[in-house]
Amino acid sequence: MFMRSIPNFRSCRVEVACACLLGLAGCATVGPDYQTPSLQVPASWQVAVPHDGKTATLLDWWHSFDDAGLDGLLAAAEKDNPSLTQAAAAIATARATRDQAGAVGLPSATASGGATRAGDRAAQRSTVATTRSVTLDASWEIDLFGAVRRNTEAADARVAARVADWHDARVSLAAEVATEYVSYRACRLLAENDRQNVVSLDQTFASTKVAAANGLVASADAALAEASAAAATATLNSQEAECEVGVKSLVALTGMDETALRTRLGTGAPALPAASNLIVTAVPVQFLSQRPDLVSAERTLAAASADIGVAEANRYPRLSLLGSISTARTTGATSTPWSFGPSLSLPLFDGGALRAQVVGARAKYQSALAGYEAAVRTAVKEVEQSLVRLDAASRRSADLASSAANYRKYYEAARTNWLAGSISLLTLEESRRNALQAEQNAVTVQRDRLLYGIALYKALGGGWQENQNTTNTGVSP
Repeated sequence: MFMRSIPNFRSCRVEVACACLLGLAGCATVGPDYQTPSLQVPASWQVAVPHDGKTATLLDWWHSFDDAGLDGLLAAAEKDNPSLTQAAAAIATARATRDQAGAVGLPSATASGGATRAGDRAAQRSTVATTRSVTLDASWEIDLFGAVRRNTEAADARVAARVADWHDARVSLAAEVATEYVSYRACRLLAENDRQNVVSLDQTFASTKVAAANGLVASADAALAEASAAAATATLNSQEAECEVGVKSLVALTGMDETALRTRLGTGAPALPAASNLIVTAVPVQFLSQRPDLVSAERTLAAASADIGVAEANRYPRLSLLGSISTARTTGATSTPWSFGPSLSLPLFDGGALRAQVVGARAKYQSALAGYEAAVRTAVKEVEQSLVRLDAASRRSADLASSAANYRKYYEAARTNWLAGSISLLTLEESRRNALQAEQNAVTVQRDRLLYGIALYKALGGGWQENQNTTNTGVSP
């Protein structure tokens, strides 16, 4: 690249030159002025919105579960989690980059000083001289075509995107902790159900074994009872292993000591938290401001738009105001040279590199726009899918609860008849399997209602508000 330099003109007074340069700084900013794109989204949700039962807003939704164990795990996870720490570090990095971008448009000055001793040893005599010097250099790039302004605009947008990412990580973390907690509670309920089944089958096997030994029943019945008891024990062992896996997941998410975590979770099989519906009133257009990931995608798009202006401005002349003053003293003699004036650089030939940068910046903007549009479509899809699943689980819940209660009654009656000798062991085992499956289905649908509610909470943005401070990062957005 060739540069043409325009030196100072002695005929111009310094004051006039400064005024002209400051006037040039007000030139138009090149590149597109960003506007949030208008997207084609539905005017309203295309599925049933759950309003029956207890409702709660997103911000206090977790408290509606009224589960101290869950509240404690959520607090522990937010206090110490690598994902949030990384997101907070990304905010700090983006802010540092923004500060650097803003500093480019400000005057800069550097000072230097030194002292040297020099001598000349001749045949008859030698001389030694000491030179002391101080130099001050100053420069100020006049932002003629808005390169600095566009760069700062892009940096500001990226800071906002990283803040939204932090909130998105926080929402995702809360949803993941709650999902693992609910899954663990459901796992314990299923394990308790399996344990009761094992106890019942062991009793059946013991009585059948005695009856077979006395010739009251066929030996095949004893074999069937033993096989059923062994299969149930294996199922119980598998279910308990899954519960242990859940504990390990919660330890990783919360950072808690495992002993303390197990103490918090308690023992036995407590009931699942109460299912809590959400108020889902925002239509898709309003919904766009509720999800931090969408805000992040939109701010990333804004930064890409500003980058086009930066690339465009690099194709135009750059004007700087330069000044230097120094003083040097050598063995009694003092000199004070100084210089001041503008410097203009103009790219004349670069083989098309600067133009290619503009084309690349525009392509990145189109990619960011496509990413934003895809994120919006995905967000609407996630909400509507969660609504469908939550509605279906809610409608299935009552039926499965009724099924479990009546299958249990049937099994109790069948066991009474088996003890009386009026039905076979095979019939009893069939009624037991039906009762066990129905009870497990009832637990599963309770779990699913909670998990689908958690998924809806996450899909709706988790109660994030754009003016909410990132208190856990130690700084505000």
